[in-house]
Amino acid sequence: MIAELGHLLAFLALGAAVGQSVLGLTSGGEAARRLAVAGAIFAALSLLTLIISFVRLDFSVELVAAHSHSQKPLLYRIAGAWGNHEGSMLLWCVIMAGYGALAALTMREGKLRDRALGVQGLLTVGSFLYLLFVSSPFTRLADPPFDGAGLNPLLQDPAVALHPPFLYLGYVGMSFVFSLAAAGLINGEIDRDWARRTRPWALGAWSCLTIGIALGAIWAYYELGWGGWWFWDPVENASFMPWLVAAALVHSLIVTEKRGGMASWTVFLAVLAFCLSLLGTFLVRSGVLTSVHAFAVDPARGTILLIGLGLAGGAALALFAWRAPQLKAGPEFDPVSREGALVLNNLFLSVSAALVLVGTVTPMVLQWMGEAKLIAPEAASMSIGEPYFQLTLAPMVAFLLLFMPLAQAAPWRKAEMTPLLKWLLPSAIIAVLAALVALAMGGWGVFLGFGVLVGVWVIAGVAQDILRRAGAGGWRRILKLPLTVWGMAIAHIGMGVFVIGATVETAARTEQTFPLAQGQSAEMAGWSFEFQGVKIVDGPNYVATRADILATHDGRTELLQPEQRSYPVSEMGTTEVAIRKTLGGDVYVALGDQLRDQDGVWRIRIAHHPLIDWVFGGAALIAVGGFMSLAARLRRRSAANAEAPAAPTPEPAKPEAGVGASA
Repeated sequence: MIAELGHLLAFLALGAAVGQSVLGLTSGGEAARRLAVAGAIFAALSLLTLIISFVRLDFSVELVAAHSHSQKPLLYRIAGAWGNHEGSMLLWCVIMAGYGALAALTMREGKLRDRALGVQGLLTVGSFLYLLFVSSPFTRLADPPFDGAGLNPLLQDPAVALHPPFLYLGYVGMSFVFSLAAAGLINGEIDRDWARRTRPWALGAWSCLTIGIALGAIWAYYELGWGGWWFWDPVENASFMPWLVAAALVHSLIVTEKRGGMASWTVFLAVLAFCLSLLGTFLVRSGVLTSVHAFAVDPARGTILLIGLGLAGGAALALFAWRAPQLKAGPEFDPVSREGALVLNNLFLSVSAALVLVGTVTPMVLQWMGEAKLIAPEAASMSIGEPYFQLTLAPMVAFLLLFMPLAQAAPWRKAEMTPLLKWLLPSAIIAVLAALVALAMGGWGVFLGFGVLVGVWVIAGVAQDILRRAGAGGWRRILKLPLTVWGMAIAHIGMGVFVIGATVETAARTEQTFPLAQGQSAEMAGWSFEFQGVKIVDGPNYVATRADILATHDGRTELLQPEQRSYPVSEMGTTEVAIRKTLGGDVYVALGDQLRDQDGVWRIRIAHHPLIDWVFGGAALIAVGGFMSLAARLRRRSAANAEAPAAPTPEPAKPEAGVGASA
């Protein structure tokens, strides 16, 4: 009965969302707030019943039979609840309802909260309708199997177990940012107060999306066996596009909050981030592309998602077109000012998102046109890969980062360029020297030198900005700087660290495949690798061919054990690499296949990935900076609420003469 209970709870959550949307958009008040909380509780309990079904291995539930197995470890039984299309849609619904409940519990009463709850309720209704009538996770099997088919072995990884929740916290978080934007448009109140109340939600969603993308990149690096961390896969791009627009939104909200300007642009970015989140959902679940990240391959469900994308996105853009002309323009500012720098920042980020969108969608459109015989087959087979993104996106990001220190240092409304450039001269000198050192050490060309220059320029600019804010106060003053300043600084430092790591790893990466028999050795990147043969190892739900490789460097020897795993239940295999971390990067060893014509000879792929941890560490710093800024805003709001004078308690009415006077 646990599956039926979950099904019932999902319907109760749908009913609560209907009431939340109607009351939030009409009368509002306490009833919409209570329904939002109740709906989130129903949705969470519904997901809990699905998790219980997976943990208990209830193979009478079709989803459990298709995505679990008795030999699967407990962690992946739990993660299996959302490691598929139907379960992940339930997780999506839970998070969407959860955002509504969080807003109901934390936002102060008013028209903005009520209208936002109403819009969020509408979005939740649409999500639950799709879940319950198109992709139900609670379907029973009339003849359940003795055991299940198991989860895709590639998804049996801790990073992937956490990847969807964080990704959805970002994706669905953009839905509530849109709900706030729609509420502001409906009320005609896109002002500084609206921006102040919206920015924490945008920061939280963007930071969670950052973590989700980073977890996916880490998983691809050590689980897929090819050694890369970003392939410009359409599903990867589907999460990267809203991240870029959300980054622009976070910065645009600063201008709207501090100066009251760019209101129309800020609202448009909120709408656009939501639409791109929906587009990403469609790409992952529609079956229009083949990817290890994709969930569904059902064209019928994809058509329904496309209709939903058109309705929601069309309504969002129509609302913006209707109300945006009525928004007030902010105060004027010179191009050389902090506002001007942030406008430029938004322009670069938005164009970058458009370039990624073109590179992602164009091959799919051409493929569809070829299948419809609208164009020649050779034109339909065109693909867009890494060279396109390097030639188009890399210059945009480079120019964006070159202007970042200027945006930090420039005052509001008007600035003089000469003093700014003179003030940033030390950062420029440090960046140029770092680039020259990198070129002298590596000799990998202009690409490496320019990437190091840009990354160091950003980091040095942040350091100079911190020193400027500290003034004559020294280290004591630095430690007392506001948390918002530290959040911005750490996020920008993270971007600089990421750029340096990504540039060096891409330009200086080396790899080579060696055919080795037992006792033979190979030399690479100052390391010696002695192949000592393979052995068969039984895992909890797999059989592994494990190699023993002695790696020697600077007189120190250690054992590396890459594996080829075979999962009998799913009849799939995975490559488990051995990674030796050093200060300069990773030594990456993967076991290939055995040569057919040479008994006992195996292909061993060895690679060196310099500064790869800077890539992941930079992404982590960006997320930490976002969360620090969010924490600062929440603490400031709590302090403001605590200092606000309490509403006076009304005195009891005095009895009129002759009425109760004797009492």
